[in-house]
Amino acid sequence: MGKATVERKTKETEISVSLVINGTGKSEIETSIPFFDHMLNQISVHGFFDIELKADGDTEVDFHHTVEDCGIALGQAFAKALGEKKGIKRYGNAVIPLNEALSSVTVDFSGRPFLVFNSHSLKGKIGEFDAELIEEFFHAFSNNAGITLHVNVLYGSNLHHIAETIFKALARALDIATMPETRAVGVPVSTKGSL
Repeated sequence: MGKATVERKTKETEISVSLVINGTGKSEIETSIPFFDHMLNQISVHGFFDIELKADGDTEVDFHHTVEDCGIALGQAFAKALGEKKGIKRYGNAVIPLNEALSSVTVDFSGRPFLVFNSHSLKGKIGEFDAELIEEFFHAFSNNAGITLHVNVLYGSNLHHIAETIFKALARALDIATMPETRAVGVPVSTKGSL
């Protein structure tokens, strides 16, 4: 538990991900989408995950396939690295500011993928990047990591700032949820007895 490598190849993208859960926050990320690289780097740095991610996609058509498939591959890497999720806290929450923007992200490694994404402000372009793709990434990530994920943008006006608060909050929430729970034995606490 704690490390995983995932390879994903389709007609649209080719992605490789290497993940260390209890890392130091070092990353090597190359998607050919500079703003997206910057956001993925936030997950690594602020969650203390070591992430190597390389993606070759049909970005000449659109960024959508690459962003979505990176979410799939990174989500699968988290699921694989955590295995049965023995000994982790399971839940994590973070509220992160950046200048005028504030976002909250809550995660539950429940084994039941679900996304709530409350942000009416993430519409338009951040440089060449379509801000709407951020929600697509979160859908793909939560479905493939097997997590319940709630994203709430509380306020903000600068799209870059809003996006960055979301990714930083995701990083911190994931870090908390994947930390060891010293009081639990086996899988995280559940009244069902399993996740």
